[in-house]
Amino acid sequence: MGDDYTAVRAARVSYGQGLKTPERDKALIMYLMEHKHETPFEHIVFTFHVKAPIFVARQWFRHRIGSFNEISQRYTEIKEEEFYIPENVRVNVPENRQKAVEVQDEQLLNLVRERVTETFDNLYRIYKELLELGVARELARIVLPLSTYTQFYWTVNARSLMNFLNLRADSHAQWEIQRYALAIAEFFKERCPWTYEAFVRFNYRGDLL
Repeated sequence: MGDDYTAVRAARVSYGQGLKTPERDKALIMYLMEHKHETPFEHIVFTFHVKAPIFVARQWFRHRIGSFNEISQRYTEIKEEEFYIPENVRVNVPENRQKAVEVQDEQLLNLVRERVTETFDNLYRIYKELLELGVARELARIVLPLSTYTQFYWTVNARSLMNFLNLRADSHAQWEIQRYALAIAEFFKERCPWTYEAFVRFNYRGDLL
């Protein structure tokens, strides 16, 4: 809900004023962002329906300013095809625990993908066996790996979304959540082009946008 003009109206309400010309409205957005007057952007709200591997979702949920509702594996049965297979292979950098770099090793990638698939297939088979034995979904689910997909709704205001992009649309973040952050950035850019432009120009601290 909302767009660039929502932030403009919120910023000018203190003076009992609203929209003016597009040029002046855009200039106000630039001024607000440059001088860190960010509360008007809290009135722009997004709701996303996200499908992601559990390990990505758990990183996402660390962003406390926002509302989340996630699908329950206690009440729903997990479908066989809903698990993540790595698109590339990365290795840790000894001097930086947080950083992992992609390596161009097709043989290693194929081995990783094969092992991940084998592991999931085996664990999913056990999961199904437990269900067939009458074990409750809330207990059977504990054998499923972090590569299993989950779904959730994320409602967040533009100010908090920009914080998310600063942390996740960055090469220091895990590659998989980077992909989601870049997709979120495209939605943000489309809905709020002036705010996005001002954010990238004045407040963005990452290196991928």
